[in-house]
Amino acid sequence: MDHVHITDALRALVFEPDPGEDVDAVLDRYYSADYTHRSDGQLMDRSAFTAMVTASRARITRGSAVVIDELVDGPTYAERHRFHVEFADGTSADREVAVFGTIGTDGRFEHLSEVGFALPGADGAR
Repeated sequence: MDHVHITDALRALVFEPDPGEDVDAVLDRYYSADYTHRSDGQLMDRSAFTAMVTASRARITRGSAVVIDELVDGPTYAERHRFHVEFADGTSADREVAVFGTIGTDGRFEHLSEVGFALPGADGAR
């Protein structure tokens, strides 16, 4: 099985979600059942990550991501991307994010840690 790409997951989950597809089905496609996610030092289990994604889907009306660098070496995954999001309240954000983690033998993410920053001229980080 080929491995997943974080930007594909972002598109399917929050930037361009298919309104007819259940969020859990999309999460299952990209993330293992025991997935963990670390962002800004906060570790989330799969349940907390699902809640965060669901809340993001409600706030984000549109988004896009561009891969800058991506490296896969066995189960090790590293990727850097820039994204732009537009929110339901009319604001937007532009960020650059670096993601590091592991991919399971089934090709889905097992763990990701991310760190990022707002790009100059952006409304702010969200």
